[in-house]
This record gives sequence, structure tokens and C-alpha cells, in this order.
Amino acid sequence: MKREKLTKLAAFALVVMGFALVGGTALAESRKPLGVVELFTSQGCNSCPPADAFFTELVRKGEVVALAYHVDYWDYLGWRDTLAKPENTQRQRDYGRAFGIRSVYTPQAVINGRVHVNGAKKAAVKGTLETLGNSGKGMLVDIKAKQQGESIVIQTGSGPARSKAHLVLVYFDGANPVSIERGENNGSTITYWNAVTEVQTAGMWHGEAARFELPASEIAKKGGAAALLQEVTKDGLPGAILGATVIRNPEPPSTK
Repeated sequence: MKREKLTKLAAFALVVMGFALVGGTALAESRKPLGVVELFTSQGCNSCPPADAFFTELVRKGEVVALAYHVDYWDYLGWRDTLAKPENTQRQRDYGRAFGIRSVYTPQAVINGRVHVNGAKKAAVKGTLETLGNSGKGMLVDIKAKQQGESIVIQTGSGPARSKAHLVLVYFDGANPVSIERGENNGSTITYWNAVTEVQTAGMWHGEAARFELPASEIAKKGGAAALLQEVTKDGLPGAILGATVIRNPEPPSTK
């Protein structure tokens, strides 16, 4: 078997393993994650590969909801990031405004929507997850997803008094092996995990146990998805993430 085919088979196997580890088994109710790690990265950033490697560890371990947002502002360095989207860059800039920082950077890890750290610093990411969890700023609200016929049903528990948030769906790919041919990482082949392809607001949550129903056919078109309960500021900026889960690609509805 050719090396290229072996690489593709290995990548496919890791996709399957990654969904199982990140999202629990199928669409069955999964355990509450330790937190949400949103990594802002770029194929054109020579500081990013260590963060991408650590991010892969997080995906494989499966204790957090791990989402990678590829940004486009380093494309001018000679390599156009094949996974970058301007919407990802805008989400990072919105976080920057919410945090009151002058400029954004890569690799930046935003944890639970509350704190940002260098995404390549393992101790900082792990320590922040632990600190937030111990101080009542972890995943405060239970959120679970399962398939019921033609629908994906997302159910939430109740939250702190007077809490409200958006139900945000973040769609992502599995494994994307990329051979980088120019720029700061020229000559490298890196497999990028959970690259975000789209972010949608699917509903409002008002602090009480709730049920959201989504068409399974639409979820199936887009591969993996994370469901986040995320506060939003009065200016429309992303805030604290109160709960999260992962929805794998659902099974086709039965035609019987």
C-alpha cells in the first residue's frame, strides 16, 4: 500500500477516534467537559505548530470541547491558510474587544470564553482550566444532545439566577493533513484537528431547563458540531461559556 494511502487511512481512523473521545459515544448523553478551549491559530505562523500539537493532545484526551479557529491575517507572509475564514478572525477580534486587549495574536487560546493565554503553554492552559473550574467559572450548566428520529435534541439544565445566553453551534472538520509549501512553516506537513467551518446562533437560553430541536439533516451536512451556551454582552461580544457538548455527525433518519 502506498504511503499516501496509509496516511489517509490513519487520518480517517483518528477522525473516528477523535469524535469518540471528544463527544462521547455517538449522540448518547456524554459526560460534562472540563471546559472549552478555543485555539486561534494559523498555518502561516511559526509559533503555532507547538500549540497545534498540544491542541491535538486535548482532542485525543477528550476532556474538553476543543475548537480550532484558523485566522487569515498572517496570509501575507507567503502562505494562505487553507482552513482560515474571515469569520474566525472576526470572532477572535470580538474576544479581544471583550477582553479589552489592543491586539490579537496567535497562538491564542480562549478558555471558557473568560480568559486568554498562549495556546502553546500547556501549563497555562491546564492551570487556567483547573482554576476556572475550582472558582465556579467552569461548565456550570448541563447540556446534552441526542438524536430522535429526524431531529437533534439539545437539552440543558438550569443555571445561576438571572443567567441567560445564546445557544451557539460551532461546526468543525475532523482531521485535515496539510502540506505547507511556502511561508514560515514551509516544508512542514501538519494535521489540523477540529478546524471551525461555521458558527451559528441557534436560539436563546433564559437560565432554566430548556429543550432545543434541530433538523438532523442540516447537522449531517456539516460534520462535527459543538453546542455552546455562551453569554453575550450588550454590545454583542462573546462572553462566558456556561455549558458545552459535542454532536457527532448524526445517523440518517430511518425511512421505515
